Amino acid sequence: MSHAITSTYRFQLRGDRFTLRDAASLVPYLAELGVSHVYLSPILTAAEGSTHGYDVTDPRTVSEALGGRAALEDLVAECRSHGLGVVVDIVPNHLGVATARENPFWWDVLRHGRASQYASWFDIDWAGAERIALPVLGDDADVNELSVDRSGDEATLAYYENRFPVDPATDDGGDDAKALHDKQSYELVGWRSGRIGYRRFFSVSDLAGLRQEDPAVFDATHAEVGSWFRDGLVDGVRVDHPDGLTAPAEYLARLRGVVGPDSWLVVEKILTAEEPLDVTLPVDGTTGYDALADLGGVFLDPSGEEPLTRLSSDVTGHAGDAHWVHEAERTIKADTASTQLAPEVRRLVAAIARDTGTSFDADLAREAVTEIVARMPVYRSDYAPLAGMLPRLLGDVAADRPELVPALDVVAAAVAARGEASGRLQQVAGAVMAKSVEDCMFYRTSRLVSLQEVGGDPSRFGRSVPEFHLRLSERARLWPAAMTTLSTHDTKRGEDVRARIGVLSQVPDLWRACLSDWEEQAPSPNGSTGLFLWQNIVGTWPTDGVVTDEYRERLHAYAEKAIREAGSYTGWNDVDEDFESAVHTWIDGIVDGAVAPSLTTFVQQIAPHAWSDSLGQKLLHLAGPGIPDIYQGTELWEDSLVDPDNRRDVDYDARKALLDIDGTPALDASGAAKFHVTRCAARLRRDRTDSFVGGSYVPVFATGAAADHVVAFGRGPAECDADVVAVATRWSMRLGEAGWGDTSLALPDGEWTDLVNGGSFSGTVTVSSLLSALPVALLVRR
Repeated sequence: MSHAITSTYRFQLRGDRFTLRDAASLVPYLAELGVSHVYLSPILTAAEGSTHGYDVTDPRTVSEALGGRAALEDLVAECRSHGLGVVVDIVPNHLGVATARENPFWWDVLRHGRASQYASWFDIDWAGAERIALPVLGDDADVNELSVDRSGDEATLAYYENRFPVDPATDDGGDDAKALHDKQSYELVGWRSGRIGYRRFFSVSDLAGLRQEDPAVFDATHAEVGSWFRDGLVDGVRVDHPDGLTAPAEYLARLRGVVGPDSWLVVEKILTAEEPLDVTLPVDGTTGYDALADLGGVFLDPSGEEPLTRLSSDVTGHAGDAHWVHEAERTIKADTASTQLAPEVRRLVAAIARDTGTSFDADLAREAVTEIVARMPVYRSDYAPLAGMLPRLLGDVAADRPELVPALDVVAAAVAARGEASGRLQQVAGAVMAKSVEDCMFYRTSRLVSLQEVGGDPSRFGRSVPEFHLRLSERARLWPAAMTTLSTHDTKRGEDVRARIGVLSQVPDLWRACLSDWEEQAPSPNGSTGLFLWQNIVGTWPTDGVVTDEYRERLHAYAEKAIREAGSYTGWNDVDEDFESAVHTWIDGIVDGAVAPSLTTFVQQIAPHAWSDSLGQKLLHLAGPGIPDIYQGTELWEDSLVDPDNRRDVDYDARKALLDIDGTPALDASGAAKFHVTRCAARLRRDRTDSFVGGSYVPVFATGAAADHVVAFGRGPAECDADVVAVATRWSMRLGEAGWGDTSLALPDGEWTDLVNGGSFSGTVTVSSLLSALPVALLVRR
């Protein structure tokens, strides 16, 4: 690795708004901020107009819309001139096929079928049908609406603005589109037909799965990525969704060979609550959702769990506790496997038949598979630490559903054969988990929505300090170079929104009273929708009470996405216009009505405590084990909700202006305090690399009346005493009038300087003197 990696700064690139050259112009700012690496969203050629880059259409080239290879090289040169390196996000699981002509490989496969030189690239169900089913029509009958377009160099089949290739060997020069269509290697079918001829990314038919298990496919799709390392341009990669691949461990071993033994390699592996990362994988760690749950969880007040559970039960009819969450998850997963992902389940059952060479009741087998994936508590169970999980699941299903035993027999035989079905079962399980939990259940439960984050568990109410310390200690020991994060392009809510919502755990009675008043003045369409959206409104409501048109539009867009994802009263495929209209009318009523002043008063009351928690989690993130990523713009307060809201433009002029801050800024709405803490910590990481990357982790405990309001730890070079101590306040609202009192902290030997608040300390110090200006401290031994 050409540059020691201490922290990253994530840029969301897009051809129309923020290119590689725009990123290069901000390198001097990032160098001043203190990060070591620029972290780029996907840069390979993607669908025209792509706003995110995950719909790659040509993995052989850097996107010209982003500036092309030349712009990448210029960005790298600019980074090097300022002592920074570059990390890039790569997408091995799928390619974008929404506009077939934009993807030359997909176009060729559609044109030539099995004879295409790229037929082995895509995970196409060649065994399931002679033709590739493409679910692009309004309904099956629309095949009669096709026409032949002969305006270009080759004939194509036209369906409105969409074009599909024609195999020249089948073209008789006529205009009978239906007859010509019937001769092609693909078949256009209705999008509701439940037919699809290839593996998708989850249920997104515009993203076709790749067969990275084929070495030739891997080599072809990683040639450009490999050149970045050979040419010394890139120091590491983030791998998007490896769980979607047939054999993730084999893929990562092959990728490690491409990037080299010393390059940084992290994976978007979503770990569930009790799941460890497989230490046999040749990676440096995950992309940090596990860390996010720890860093945010330690600031939640456990005393709020019972009253918030009662509130959820009273308002929505369900408690939102562990029992409800786990039962709901299982029910939703079974439904998802039977509906959205039914084509994937059918293909899996067909693979089981081929792998076992036996005949069986296919309906019973589908039911058995559905039971298995509905019960699987992880995205996939074929990683080394999870050995034994799948057999136990089959045993549980057999005990509960003895009528499924004959089908379970063939499932077991297929998995034992280690053929196609073995890997496909795991792929289906991951897709079912993502679509059911992240994209549905997290929008249906609402006890405390800040817990509903990717990789999170809303049934677990935060982290105790002892658990927090042990989790971070394990990360320091096992995964010292894992990425850690607080916000990403995939988070359901930004870090500061979660922090503000989390404060409700400290004031559950006040929250209940306010909610009751607001519901009386502006009744929500129903209890579950209301409780969910009220929290997100509180989390983002402007502290000055000034509601701009932009904010109003963002609220409406978020509410519409949230209620459709929940799928309880409306949905993406079956929109209930009356219900959605009622939700939009309700939101306008809040913004324009009598509730707004009360909302502003409440938000002003909790905002300082939310800022305190935000600073605390930011400091613990940047000082803690792993490699922290700063998502674009989050060096200031941010009010982002789920994508695309969290990919909005960032005002970098406002951030650059803060580089001239002198002294410790106030904890106020400007966000200057967050910028100050971020810069202090990032610069210290860069200056004392050995104390953070691979360094020691030592819990530090306060004593006194308010000791449980402190979370602190020391960092230092491996096997040496700590030379850095990070201190954060939690439950600040509950400190109340009593304040810190006699609460004190015993510092390790030596003289210590606080980079955040200023001042020098040694020995045992009172917390009130330590946290004199801001509710956090970053102490460095002289």
